[in-house]
Amino acid sequence: MKPSRKTPARSPRPRRKPRLAELLLDVSNSIAVAGTLGDSLDALVNLTVSAIGAERGSIFLNDPRTRELYTRVAAGKSSREVRMLNHLGIAGYVFTRGQGIIIPDAYKDERFNPDVDSKTGYITRDILCVPLRTLTGDIIGVSELLNKKGGEFTPGDLELLEAMVKQAAIVLESRRTAEEIELDRLQQLELLQAVSEMSTEIKLGTLLQKLIGTITKMLDAERSTLFLNDEKSSELYTEVGEGLGATQIRFPNHVGIAGTVFTSGVSVNIPHAYADLRFNPTFDKRTGFFTRSILCVPVINKDGKTIGATQVLNKRGGAFTAQDEARLKAFTSQIAIALENAKLFDDVQNMKNYNESILESMSSGVITLNEDRRVITCNVAGLRIMKVQPHQILQRLAHEIFTESNSWIAEKIALVEEKQAQDVTMDADMVVGDEKVSANVTVLPLINTNRKKMGSLVMIEDITGEKRLKSTMSRYMDPSIAAKLLQSGAEILGGQSSMATVLFSDIRNFTTFSEDLGPQATVSLLNEYFTIMVDLIQAEGGMLDKFIGDAIMAVFGTPIAHDDDEDRAVRAAIGMHRELNAYNGRRISEGKKAIDIGVGINTDTVVSGNIGSPRRMDYTVIGDGVNLASRLEGACKQYHARLLVSEYTFRKLRGTYRSREIDRVVVKGKTQPVAIFEIMDYHTEDSFPNLMDVTNSFRHGIKCYRERRWDEGIKAFNEALSMHPEDFPSSMYLLRCEYFKQFSPPPEWDGVWIMETK
Repeated sequence: MKPSRKTPARSPRPRRKPRLAELLLDVSNSIAVAGTLGDSLDALVNLTVSAIGAERGSIFLNDPRTRELYTRVAAGKSSREVRMLNHLGIAGYVFTRGQGIIIPDAYKDERFNPDVDSKTGYITRDILCVPLRTLTGDIIGVSELLNKKGGEFTPGDLELLEAMVKQAAIVLESRRTAEEIELDRLQQLELLQAVSEMSTEIKLGTLLQKLIGTITKMLDAERSTLFLNDEKSSELYTEVGEGLGATQIRFPNHVGIAGTVFTSGVSVNIPHAYADLRFNPTFDKRTGFFTRSILCVPVINKDGKTIGATQVLNKRGGAFTAQDEARLKAFTSQIAIALENAKLFDDVQNMKNYNESILESMSSGVITLNEDRRVITCNVAGLRIMKVQPHQILQRLAHEIFTESNSWIAEKIALVEEKQAQDVTMDADMVVGDEKVSANVTVLPLINTNRKKMGSLVMIEDITGEKRLKSTMSRYMDPSIAAKLLQSGAEILGGQSSMATVLFSDIRNFTTFSEDLGPQATVSLLNEYFTIMVDLIQAEGGMLDKFIGDAIMAVFGTPIAHDDDEDRAVRAAIGMHRELNAYNGRRISEGKKAIDIGVGINTDTVVSGNIGSPRRMDYTVIGDGVNLASRLEGACKQYHARLLVSEYTFRKLRGTYRSREIDRVVVKGKTQPVAIFEIMDYHTEDSFPNLMDVTNSFRHGIKCYRERRWDEGIKAFNEALSMHPEDFPSSMYLLRCEYFKQFSPPPEWDGVWIMETK
């Protein structure tokens, strides 16, 4: 068998490079059939990668508005844009220089940014990059190829790539222009649709939410806020901010960037916030947000008045452009009318809610009627007072509601409507169900801004119960104390036992005084005097119990107790004497007689409550403690003193007062002795010279008197009188010592004096 002859293996033929004309034709045809700019870019990348034998390729187009190079990367069914500033990296270098380059070793070139490789895991070896020019020579982007297969990029590859991208540049530019026109058209349609939708929105909060959402999306920003000016407080405020949740911001309308824009009416575009001195980073620190770029424009209404400012933060991919500013101005000018309408509606709604809240919180009933005298509204208090449900009173005529015993109210409504003048009826009787109600009824005419009749308003103030109690209590004490008392419950007025300090004061020799003055002058004097005295009592938290002719009875410690009621009573009495001295000075200068008073104070357990008949109730206190205070006021005449307090009051005083013990007495109607003290803080050096020396001598003298050392007592009292001859208590005890020196008292005598008169 003959050995077979092997056919020698053929060596692979070298791949024939397509001719340049064929490649350029393929470029034109492929891009021509591509539907969109993105498809065109993909087609060009695929052709260049295949023709030159690279692993990857990209086309970067320049965005002149943002000065960025961008390319589109497929992501599932959609695509995303990758952007970078048009002077950075290899692509930025080629774009700015306008010359193609070959980078044989990417990692050795300082212009190369390896971050993308780090993120993707791809290793870039060499790079071919050429500018993308139009027929007129304008550079509109760059084409970049990575990693030549089986070798390195050559100058021939560079020439081929330049030719291919030049062939595609015309179509790419037209596609990009068409895309921008379409994008602008869609944006304009979106803007018009947004303006149309928002023009019908009347709620301010909802409108602001829609506005900032639209602005944020329209300018491709991270956050936006629309500030409105509050003319009442001169503040810029926002109800909602994109990315701020429910945070409300308020600040003076001249502060910060928004304040600057509002006051100046000039837009501000800040590409780098932290490099601008007008930016305040405090809010960033508080929220954790980082502000990069800011665009803020004034919101101007149709009359040219600035009503607020719109602030947009952090344009994605770079800084805000002049086109962004123009679009934002156009948008805000279109929606200014809607904003003002919504703000006006919000103000009106707030005022309506405010007025309704006032009506609902009022304790008086408020009923409104239209021109036909038909009830339109009735607040909660009105329903309660009338004891009706809304359906029983609303839309009914006045004469159908106010019938029989209450028909006089319907007559008042008719009279007010006829005369267009208010009518007030005080303490009137109304019958509600089976009960009689005391009320103040006011009927008012309602007119609009054009002075046209709108109907009438009926206000019913229920003065029974707490109203009457408050009115009663306010006669005796400061109204604020009366209100506090009623808050603690009206049952306190039904009667209670408590510790209190009672004050009695009386004008000396008033009967003779009034006979000289005559009736009118007497009444005028008492009114002036009582006004001064009662103000002093109430200033110390005391309660005026009653006037008894020219006398005053006041109570400290009930119905509202304080820790220092005894001191309050004493301070009030001292103030009464001091003010009386000033009052007497004015009377004497007018040629009138001075008046003098005596004051007695005692602390004891008393019974307090509203006492009287159903027709007349008076809050007062009764008990032995009240009687002793009255007796001490009377004792002022006997001891020629002006202010006496019992030992029960004196022992509880917290303050330090110039005082002395006057006597131990058994008052009329009692069997147990009580020590009484004279308070002398109201005295001056003129009214009581050498007060402390006299007091010390007097104290020594009264000690000797009680120890039956008559001669020492006589000496001490004489010393006191030598310093103040008009000190009546010293004169009185001097006579007592001289008497007992001659007629010794019985062995059981203890120095107590028994008062035979009141």
